[in-house]
Amino acid sequence: MYSLRRLLMIFSAGLLITGCSTPKKGDISWYIGVAAPQHYEVWVMNMHLERSGERSWRVPIGTVSCCWTGKYGPRGGGGEMDPFPNLIALHWFSFAEQKFYSTLIRVPDDLETRMSVPALTTTPSGEERYMPRHSLVLGLAPGGQVVMWMMSQRSNAVEVMRVSATEVEGDPDDFASATASYLEEHGSYLEEHGLQLDKW
Repeated sequence: MYSLRRLLMIFSAGLLITGCSTPKKGDISWYIGVAAPQHYEVWVMNMHLERSGERSWRVPIGTVSCCWTGKYGPRGGGGEMDPFPNLIALHWFSFAEQKFYSTLIRVPDDLETRMSVPALTTTPSGEERYMPRHSLVLGLAPGGQVVMWMMSQRSNAVEVMRVSATEVEGDPDDFASATASYLEEHGSYLEEHGLQLDKW
């Protein structure tokens, strides 16, 4: 009986130590996504990630119509970051502005370490856990504004940085059909509210 009790105590202590340990950076499944403010859809033609000297790869995105803030934001469609990149290149078309933007983001050197630190996260069942902020979300706003957040869920999203993209050449007629559909749904909102460049 004594040996069983002792075994249970050792097992329990092991669980406590394991549960409180900080995950190693190499054990985290990193994710990157792209978001846009409601009513300000964009089409991401290219998102290219690079870990210099190790790997360079493309994450397909396409149309982005959600989510900047609110119940579902910030979040957006994307893919894995494996390995964790030090450069992110973006090229997109803004339906509201009929403009093309491009930027090269140099990821802060300490960002992987910062994201690895466990943050309070609430599971769908209401259980509270501490998990790394494993997701990086890039918000693309009118005027070429890019906002970067790190998070594991929207309740612990932290803004990392802001960069301004450069307007680049492109033919809006390439998106004529998609623009017509976009304006049918959001045209009246744009007429009333405009681009709200200082809102983001």
